[in-house]
Amino acid sequence: MNVPFWAWLAVLAVIILMLAVDLFAHRRAHVIGVREAALWSGVWVAFGVGFGALIWQIYGAEFGQQYFAGYLIEKSLAVDNVFIWAIIFTYFAVPREYQHRVLFFGVLGALVFRGIFIAAGSAIIASAGWVLYLFAAFLLLTGYNMIRHRNEHLDPEKSRVLQLFRRRVPMTDDFHGQRFLIRKNGVLLATPLLAVLVLIEVTDIIFAVDSIPAIFAVTDEVFLVFTANAFAILGLRAMYFLLADLIHRFIYLKIGLALVLIWVGIKMLLKIDIYYIPTPISLAVIATILGVSIGASLWATRGQGRRETVGPAHPPFGTASAEEIAALESLWRKRRGPAAPAEPEAAAPSETMSKEQP
Repeated sequence: MNVPFWAWLAVLAVIILMLAVDLFAHRRAHVIGVREAALWSGVWVAFGVGFGALIWQIYGAEFGQQYFAGYLIEKSLAVDNVFIWAIIFTYFAVPREYQHRVLFFGVLGALVFRGIFIAAGSAIIASAGWVLYLFAAFLLLTGYNMIRHRNEHLDPEKSRVLQLFRRRVPMTDDFHGQRFLIRKNGVLLATPLLAVLVLIEVTDIIFAVDSIPAIFAVTDEVFLVFTANAFAILGLRAMYFLLADLIHRFIYLKIGLALVLIWVGIKMLLKIDIYYIPTPISLAVIATILGVSIGASLWATRGQGRRETVGPAHPPFGTASAEEIAALESLWRKRRGPAAPAEPEAAAPSETMSKEQP
């Protein structure tokens, strides 16, 4: 697959433009409803599918199918990431109107980190082909552990990342609007929103360790690996607001995701020296596993509506009042102290004499 340099630049330009449009559309903090989330989800899926159709048209069916297989893997694994976000936001009681800002920068960081992982993975595979055995074994082990611990969830209170952050970084105990940093009494402080962002970034890096080897099992083309990741990640924010109140219904999805990882691990293991499973078969198997797990989940939980995730009775952080936010100092420049009161001007001699006269 020969991809010219200008095509890479064009894709990066489209991604930056889409991020700018998204940031402009959500420049004001507000609660994103289901209708808005569904609209944006449709936009991002349309971009991802449209790009896959373009790859199919230009480079042929094989590369088009590889892209869609990778896109489907990344999109499905991202759903599990969405559930983790819901747990984090609920535990820290992050106001819903501030969640999009955290996810925007979280997705931006995810694109950067995954780009680094993809470049590193491609270089390692090119120089040491035997690493594919490690990738395959890792995917099989991850899938097994996911099934074994399918009922276990992240406990933010026990997060070592959060504990380290709170020890090393001075921070306030209250949310201050959408701010990640504030200056108070001349001291630069992190807000709980920055701690939440760091925790989300770290969880995404952990998920990338699973998803990047998985997509290399269905395609060796770095361009397809990166674009499938990028277009799948770009729609995560909208997907979160669409599915966050429905996570209790996807009871079998974790098993489905585990089976997908096991399947791509087997495919990678066979591809090395034994047999290359055709991409259409691999794509059909992945789609079937995900379709059955989602369908079975929705059928088993039919009749249940949307339901917010229940958080702790006493959230670890509070919310600053409007007066406290208004009293904050300038972030990047210390506010000058109050000006000294001006000394009264001496009265003119003529005025003094006139006042002393009876």
